[in-house]
Parts: sequence; C-alpha cells; structure tokens
Amino acid sequence: MSDLQAQFEQAAKDVHALAERPDNDTLLRLYALYKQGAEGDVSGAKPGFFDFVGTAKYEAWAKLKGTAQDEAKQKYVALVKNLTA
Repeated sequence: MSDLQAQFEQAAKDVHALAERPDNDTLLRLYALYKQGAEGDVSGAKPGFFDFVGTAKYEAWAKLKGTAQDEAKQKYVALVKNLTA
C-alpha cells in the first residue's frame, strides 16, 4: 500500500473522531473528496428532486469530475489535518 493510500485511510478514520461536527459545506467537501479519491469520477443516476441531501452530495462529487484520484486523496488528507489541528 502506498504512503498516500495509508494517509487517506487514516484520514478517513480521523474524520470520525473530530471534536466538533463540521459545517455542511465542509461535510460536502469531505464527502466529495473522499468519493473522488476512492472511486473516481461520479457515477450513477442523480438522485430525485426531493432527495435534497443525496442531490447535494451528488452535485458536490460531480464538481470534482476529472480530478485525479491521487490529487483528491491529497486534498482530503490536507482538509482532515486542518480540521483536526
């Protein structure tokens, strides 16, 4: 396992131990960066109109389309480190 992958997995664990719940924008950013880093570009159908949370998550992830998985992992790790500092 690469060093970046190990840092990414540790950051995913660390995010669950945050002292305070981040604001919604930060949560969406964390979600999108994690999904982009773990799975790549957004896939699947966009959630229905009345699924507000699902739609917000989908759109946040879709904004990262074309971002390399390693780049997304680096940004995710940096964001989690910033939140835990």
